[in-house]
Amino acid sequence: MSKATRQVLPINPGERLLTIAEAAEYLNTSARFPRRLVAERRIRFVRLGEPGKRGHIRIPESALREYVSAGLVEPMTSADVWRAA
Repeated sequence: MSKATRQVLPINPGERLLTIAEAAEYLNTSARFPRRLVAERRIRFVRLGEPGKRGHIRIPESALREYVSAGLVEPMTSADVWRAA
């Protein structure tokens, strides 16, 4: 059995890497929420420091934009609404 390969998106060299606190501010949430996203691997992140150690976590700003865009729900129009006769 082979592992499913995931496409890794490169990080733009000029892109900001945000701390957990900055990511929480960007999402307008507590710091616990971005930490949970990282722990559950629901968002891309960068681990800085020596391999095998915990190091520092940074989240690319584009990863936050992708996460928000993926959860975007378009509003319903009057044509979308089902009405009983």
